[in-house]
Amino acid sequence: MDTADTNQVFKATAFLILTTISIPANIFVSCVFFRTFVTEGKLMTADIILCHLSFVNLMVALTRSIPQILVAFGYKNMFDDIGCKLTVFSFRIFRGLSISLTCLLSTYQAVLVSPATSRLAPLKSRIPQYLVPIIVILYVIYCVSNCNAPISAVASFPNNTIPPYTFNFQFCFVSFPNYIGFISGGLVHFFGDLLFIVLMAIMSGYILVLLYKHSKRVKSLRSSKSSQSGARAEVKASRAVVTLVTLYCLFFGIDNIIYLYSLTVLRVTILLSDIRVFFAILYTSVCPVVVIITNPKVKDKTKMKKRDKICQPTGTTTSVV
Repeated sequence: MDTADTNQVFKATAFLILTTISIPANIFVSCVFFRTFVTEGKLMTADIILCHLSFVNLMVALTRSIPQILVAFGYKNMFDDIGCKLTVFSFRIFRGLSISLTCLLSTYQAVLVSPATSRLAPLKSRIPQYLVPIIVILYVIYCVSNCNAPISAVASFPNNTIPPYTFNFQFCFVSFPNYIGFISGGLVHFFGDLLFIVLMAIMSGYILVLLYKHSKRVKSLRSSKSSQSGARAEVKASRAVVTLVTLYCLFFGIDNIIYLYSLTVLRVTILLSDIRVFFAILYTSVCPVVVIITNPKVKDKTKMKKRDKICQPTGTTTSVV
């Protein structure tokens, strides 16, 4: 097996592992929250955001991971121009929603744990009240702001000659007419993401400061069991959110370092492009795993499934008439 074949096998394996984790895990998380909503008639604000986040991450996996796997296994010409435009358009929308919903989640958690004297305190009632309009607005913003993506996306070029200022996704191409369009489009995309990352980092830092103050207060004060359990639940939720934000910032950093480098060259090597795509979609696999481990509703549902399997009778059963 030569080097090219080894790289293809490694690439296919890496993306296959991501996909086999992200798709079932995100479906599971979405179903748990949907079932909770059906049985209880409502969801907590954080759970609503997590439900949308799991759906968005699922769509990112479907629109990017699966095409990458097919390419790695040697499948070519999977899309025509229309299919290519829809795939690129969908991926851009759901990738943007993934970062904005994670930012919304970290902002809400920071508001939730903030003291009553904080300037964020009024938002404790405002965010739940306007949550649905906020999420709808985010969907609309990303649909509108990515309208130009389908225009520049094509499935192939005449004579298989890839022009300069083109992003090669290996199953689709996004081409720009000139260097100015290439750079400006890339920088707008980068700084739009960076805005949410900075806000996430600020909110996560604020949460960490509050958690530190809380731990010092707990050591010096005695409280009732009910207040302790409520505080512990908020601390666990806050730690989970900070974990998600930290991971997203890490993956974002690697993804965008490569992205910024790609803006400085005419053509990016396929290996570098694959590494960037890997980190761009890695969050879709990690996020649901963190939610399954840390969210009480999802965690309890997982334990129930394990308990049902253990309690399931084996062998034959007799019936009495």
